[in-house]
Amino acid sequence: MGDRLVSSTTKVILALVIIAGGGAGYYFMQHAGGEGSATGAKGSAAAKAKMASAAAMRTVTVETVESRLGRIKERVMLTGALKPKEQVDVTPKTAGRVINIVVNVGDVVKQNSLIAELEDDELQQQMNRAKASVNVASASLSQREAELANAKITLQRADTLLRDGLIPRQQYEQETTALRVLEAQVQLARAQRSQAEAELRELGIRLEQTKIYAPIDGQVAARFVDMGALVGPSTPLVRVVNIATLITATSVSESDIGKMRVGTTATVKVDAMPNEAFLGRVARISPVLDPSTRTANVEIEIPNPGMALRAEMFVRVEMNLESTRQAVLVPREGLVYRGESSGVYIIEDGKQTFRYVETGLTQDDDVEVTGNLPAGTVVIAKGASMLREGDRIEIVSGPGSAPKGKGTRAGGQDGAVPARAEGDGRPTSDSTQGDRPALQAQRQVPGAASGQ
Repeated sequence: MGDRLVSSTTKVILALVIIAGGGAGYYFMQHAGGEGSATGAKGSAAAKAKMASAAAMRTVTVETVESRLGRIKERVMLTGALKPKEQVDVTPKTAGRVINIVVNVGDVVKQNSLIAELEDDELQQQMNRAKASVNVASASLSQREAELANAKITLQRADTLLRDGLIPRQQYEQETTALRVLEAQVQLARAQRSQAEAELRELGIRLEQTKIYAPIDGQVAARFVDMGALVGPSTPLVRVVNIATLITATSVSESDIGKMRVGTTATVKVDAMPNEAFLGRVARISPVLDPSTRTANVEIEIPNPGMALRAEMFVRVEMNLESTRQAVLVPREGLVYRGESSGVYIIEDGKQTFRYVETGLTQDDDVEVTGNLPAGTVVIAKGASMLREGDRIEIVSGPGSAPKGKGTRAGGQDGAVPARAEGDGRPTSDSTQGDRPALQAQRQVPGAASGQ
């Protein structure tokens, strides 16, 4: 009995020892694992920071130039819409119903060619009546002229008889009065015939007005009525335009209007045909400025012999004002856009600094800088669009470049691996292409900067 009791107690003690050992092992494993995870996380964060630092420390190969003073041709850029030089809405001169219309949209018409016809039955009847009236007036005139001739003969006989004393003077005077009456009647008959003829001509004009003709050479741009429509003098039938010569009217500022002359040439481009340029010239300049905008209206004529241009096309006009002025110039490739503002990278103390500038005209590969950049300032030209904040530069050509074989880099450390700045077609967020993924820079070789 006692042995069994000792054996049971031993088993219980062994079980407790095993449980305690297992718990201690689990606790140790948990704490050891947590410390390992923390250590691993710290190592990963440090590695990422090191990678980010290495990625940020890239070198871009650039070329530099000095901003310079140069002569720039003064040009003015204008916009507008093309208008036909001649445009007519063709309307009838008389009221009536359309019985025939012989043109449609796009048809080419010549001046005085038939466009439409109105009904003329009533006018034809009036013409017949007017012709008859002319005939009646002519017959009446012939009758009065015969009577006048007879009265003249009778008066001559009466004069002979009066001198012979065969008739009294009273009878002679009656014959004289009859002659004068017949002369007046002849004049009245002639006037009546002239009146009838005038009425006939008027009806002829009205009859001719039932036919509508083209007033100018051109093309039918619009057709407003069809056959059977009742029209009047205020109703347009078709619109005819002549686009052999087009015009564009645009507003020019008072600072430029004094430099323009009638006949000044202009280069005209349309968005619909970006690869073609058309030659125009200044045809008219308004002598009065708009008081609200301080601009004057200028009309430019553009010949259109091939009929490639169409009315209402949007055009961009570039005019050479035939004058030059001195200006600060920088290469166009050195201009970097940030949003709607532009600027350049300048070199100061061996490092690049972005500076906003105001730009003016563009001439060939140069851009005029109107402010915030004096002549002689060293700016980055080729490679400027690839730069971003924090980049180092290697000047391979131009002011500030290192002598051959030295391998020094402005603003950077020796031994850095330069990133490709040209030829990959991927500008940074400072370039004109907007915020796109930046050029992937080569990481710095560990220990290269310290000479290890």
